[in-house]
Amino acid sequence: MATSAMYRGIFFAEKLLAKRATQVVGSSVSKVGALVGTQQQRRHLNVHEHVSFSLLRKAGIPVPGFGVAHTPEEAVEIANQLDSTDVVVKAQVLTGGRGKGNFKGGFKGGVKLVYSAEEAGDVASKMIGDMLVTKQTGEKGIPCNKVMVCERKFPRREFYLAIMMERSFGGPVIIASAQGGINIEEVAEEDPEAIFKIPIDISEGVTDETAQDLAKKLGLENRLEETVDVIKSLYNAFINNDASLIEINPYAEDTYGKMYALDAKMRFDDNAEFRQKEIFVERDWSQEDPKEVEASHFNLNYIALDGSIGCLVNGAGLAMATMDIIKLHGGSPANFLDVGGGATAEQVKEAFKIITADPQVHAIMVNIFGGIMRCDVIAQGIIAAAEELSLKIPIVVRLQGTNVDDAKALIAMSNLRILPCDNLDDAAKMAVKLSNIITLAKAANIDVKFELPV
Repeated sequence: MATSAMYRGIFFAEKLLAKRATQVVGSSVSKVGALVGTQQQRRHLNVHEHVSFSLLRKAGIPVPGFGVAHTPEEAVEIANQLDSTDVVVKAQVLTGGRGKGNFKGGFKGGVKLVYSAEEAGDVASKMIGDMLVTKQTGEKGIPCNKVMVCERKFPRREFYLAIMMERSFGGPVIIASAQGGINIEEVAEEDPEAIFKIPIDISEGVTDETAQDLAKKLGLENRLEETVDVIKSLYNAFINNDASLIEINPYAEDTYGKMYALDAKMRFDDNAEFRQKEIFVERDWSQEDPKEVEASHFNLNYIALDGSIGCLVNGAGLAMATMDIIKLHGGSPANFLDVGGGATAEQVKEAFKIITADPQVHAIMVNIFGGIMRCDVIAQGIIAAAEELSLKIPIVVRLQGTNVDDAKALIAMSNLRILPCDNLDDAAKMAVKLSNIITLAKAANIDVKFELPV
């Protein structure tokens, strides 16, 4: 019987990464943990499954036959070329849970087994151009612009193989298990000894001895040479492509005794974009939050969250602390936004545009510690944004450091809804209270205006 593991979209290694992300008490910002301590944005490129398959095949790791269709007609053509009565049509979307997702047009499931080329075309016609809604996307869904049509395999044994960069190991680590498939998370919880973690010395790479030992632990002694080659090829692909994660789940033996990577996930370090242009050209901007894409154009570190208080801060660590103190006082941050150490007034203005594009933002908190960043430049950007956007929501500003007195003077003369506050704790309390007032007012259809005292 075919297993649903090859169709799943939630990956075990990603959960390991998430567990080791920066943890903050009461915070909803584990999503941005990877940004701490950075100067530039780290978006960590994710690619579609068909790109991962192509890279694995290029590395010499066997994958099922497949093709990518942008139209139903292309899906029919690919299915005919595969010359198989068992074909899988898989929506190419960057989200987990696609197999259990639903399209807004009414079609159910982002992964479908079909038994003819015509059926492949029919299924593709119901996926392409529609929005797939999964547990991870929420109600808004994510666009499906293409599908992967691939051979269906019938695995009799499943394994888990991954390589990821891990700080606690000081470099890459191989994660593997003889119990791969859809229940890998349960295996990790119930039988952690079944998950093997092997750190790799990057100066040596994966030695034959290391690969052989892992193959034996996986119970693949009868395929020792083949498994050693796959493990070493996987590591070489990881290094050569500047990956931060390569995960195969499952790596499986089919009913004919052949081994295949039946599902794959890859992530890449954005710092290596200049070296990996062929990979980065595969970035699908339609799968990313438009506000995050816009922020990247202005070199702003922005990640959307689901709260009601917009945050504008300089420095990733200070941004994390700002979101924490908002949570401490009962509020919820609407975003992570680090303008960096050398932002211009124009960048600050663009940052405000991005923050206020979120209709859930009911107050904005600015927290700037001026070192290299000048407080008066921040103030100029805030004032320009407030005037240009005719902002109706309150802005709480806490400025300290270089040219802070000039900044306070600029804000005072602006006569705008900008509320200065010297103390971070007080600023957070004020932002939370104002956000709560706006939230209640909107729920009651009351228009609240904030006026500064004359």
